[in-house]
Amino acid sequence: MKLTVTHLGAKECVTGSCHLIETQPGFSNGINILVDCGIAQGDDPELPFDQFPVAPADIDYLFLTHAHVDHIGRVPGLIEAGFDGEIICTHATQALLIPMLRDAMSFSARSEKDVHRLEARIDKLSWGFELHETFALKKGITFKLGNAGHILGSCFILFTFPDEESGNEYRVIFSGDLGCNDTPILPDPDAPESCDLLILESTYGNRLHPDRANRVETLRKVLDKALADNGIVYIPAFSLGRTQELLYELDKMNIKVPVFVDSPLGLEITKIYAELDEFWDEDARKLLEKSDHPFDFKGLYAVEKFQDHQKLLNIKGPAIIIAGSGMCTGGRIVDHLRHGLEDSRNDIIFVGYQAKGTPGRRLIEKKDPVKAAIHTLTAYSAHADQQMLVNWVRSMPQLPREIRLVHGDSEARQALKEKIVSSHSLNNSM
Repeated sequence: MKLTVTHLGAKECVTGSCHLIETQPGFSNGINILVDCGIAQGDDPELPFDQFPVAPADIDYLFLTHAHVDHIGRVPGLIEAGFDGEIICTHATQALLIPMLRDAMSFSARSEKDVHRLEARIDKLSWGFELHETFALKKGITFKLGNAGHILGSCFILFTFPDEESGNEYRVIFSGDLGCNDTPILPDPDAPESCDLLILESTYGNRLHPDRANRVETLRKVLDKALADNGIVYIPAFSLGRTQELLYELDKMNIKVPVFVDSPLGLEITKIYAELDEFWDEDARKLLEKSDHPFDFKGLYAVEKFQDHQKLLNIKGPAIIIAGSGMCTGGRIVDHLRHGLEDSRNDIIFVGYQAKGTPGRRLIEKKDPVKAAIHTLTAYSAHADQQMLVNWVRSMPQLPREIRLVHGDSEARQALKEKIVSSHSLNNSM
């Protein structure tokens, strides 16, 4: 079976993940599989659908590794461009899919009627599958999903393609976004099986995270210092994943100041997380058994209505406000920063990746002078760091014949390549 893999998004940058597998490129009898279809953020490029090598109507399957918008955000546009195939993901991702896409579509020019129509179409096309089981597609192709440990429902995908002429199989793994060990709520990433081609993310390919075991204490120290002058601590946080992790750890810290979650989507996702406790890790389930719900503690307030958000803008500290978006590109955090950046009593804590060209990246790089103090806690990254990525590859029973690095800036990809090559002697395969 002749096969090509083309990277249509996140080939040389971090966001906008989109990858195309063609089993018979140029022929109508082949199977076309798209892995992720995400929105590009910041300065990252985005390929128009009419420039795809295969028309959306000719794509048979769309696999989604997880429900972050830089992996799923263009799914409505793909459907509008003619896609009518099956959408395949884990059960947890399927539960998160519609809320995340509904929010993404709210920033588009679509009418409410169009949004409802697309939601119904996505719901009809999407299917949830179990982890660790092998499922069949057309023409002898199979797939298996493994836990990626990035957010709830995140997976990596093993495809197996038959070669009728040789009688062998060609195995391809897409890592999706790999998470870290010891992430709150989530089980650790699974070890991958062997494959011929590995498509590996490299977001933090040039970094090592601080010790994650001490990150609660690190956050506590930053918060104690920040709140000592009765200021407000703003935490821009992704609605999916990071908001729930922060609530989990603030619950453990027994914070004595009010904590506001000013994110309608974050609140909706938190409710879904609570309903999906069967997918939590053992530690989180034990807390639940002890009646210590990690998303419900004294001093925690949900800010749902826009009127309450406007009132919150004028609150006096000390207080902690968690709001989206995580990269400060939109959402309610923009209003908070507009009100709070010029007050030296206030602090901003970044707990996630900031893409090039985003307001969050500009603040971290101090390109926009502000009076509020700015902190970056990389131990809260949902992405594996360089050593974790190398260890994940090393855990394969046999090394891949080829590795392609995607989903990373050029510096991260180059540093990770050098590290993998020096660790695994893979000079001819990268």
